Amino acid sequence: MNVRNATPDDLATLEGLWKALKAEVPPPAHEDVDPATELAEIRAIVDSGLGWVAERAGSAIGIALALRRGERVGRITGLYVVPAERRTGVADSLVRAVAARLAEDGVETIDLEVMASNSAARAVSARWGFRDEVLVLASPVTALVERLGVEAPTTSFGSIHVQTDDADVILKAVEMFVPRLLGRSTGSIVTQPRTGYVTVYDDACDRDPAMLRRLAKEISARTGLVVIAIGVEQEALVRMILFDRGGIVDEYASVPEFHGSLPPGEVVALNANPVVVERYTGAAQAAVRAAAPVARVPSDLPPARELLGGLASVVGLTGADHGWADAPADDQAIRIAR
Repeated sequence: MNVRNATPDDLATLEGLWKALKAEVPPPAHEDVDPATELAEIRAIVDSGLGWVAERAGSAIGIALALRRGERVGRITGLYVVPAERRTGVADSLVRAVAARLAEDGVETIDLEVMASNSAARAVSARWGFRDEVLVLASPVTALVERLGVEAPTTSFGSIHVQTDDADVILKAVEMFVPRLLGRSTGSIVTQPRTGYVTVYDDACDRDPAMLRRLAKEISARTGLVVIAIGVEQEALVRMILFDRGGIVDEYASVPEFHGSLPPGEVVALNANPVVVERYTGAAQAAVRAAAPVARVPSDLPPARELLGGLASVVGLTGADHGWADAPADDQAIRIAR
């Protein structure tokens, strides 16, 4: 048995064995494979000197194809041995030739792609020393959307409600904190007191719910006031956080594990505590329980905006159904442009 570099005269042989490989191990059903493109890639590999043919008695019995993926990484893109010649060391010899050539070129690591269902190839590659580094997972989009209960992406918005009648204090806090905390913000809005709360909206807080929480915490810490941050994340998750003197006293998330798995204790902690909410807002405990359900996926709950509206009404918040971008014109509101 002899292993040698492939030449342009071997293209018909390489293409035939490549097709045999694809017939034996088809690509994933979700991939669109263009035969013409694949054959052109084989020709380019041969021209680069990274194609090999294994022969016995003048007949081709296996091929190996490789390429450079960077200065230090190479990839085996194709490896095939005809069935009658398997388990005779042909594949070992082909990979040895690939490794020797890439090592000469300064390559430090070689990778290869193997179908998860190809147990034989996975066993052989493990024997050679290959180990799982990256798993590529695939799912039909429609099935994923159905399981997650979300449709397309994604609007987030929120508002900050401060228990005070002194709008000037909150205005000064916003003017001081927003440039430092939130960075790039198009503008903020501070309302006059409504039902016992001064409300704050901000462009950066709409774009990033984490910024909403950060600004709410800072306002509470610096003023010593009770502050409620409430909003919708990605049109799917309703979140409400109560701050007192900068500390979180209660947090509610309608889908606790929307952003990823959490320890059981943290999941429970994201259920609204009716006793705490009543103490800080005066809302009846039974009403809080009814307005703050939790679920595993968004599709098990009412639409997020509907859920937000009901919860805001129970705790006495006005204007929580929109963010900065959708805030209506209001002569009583102070708009800060940046």
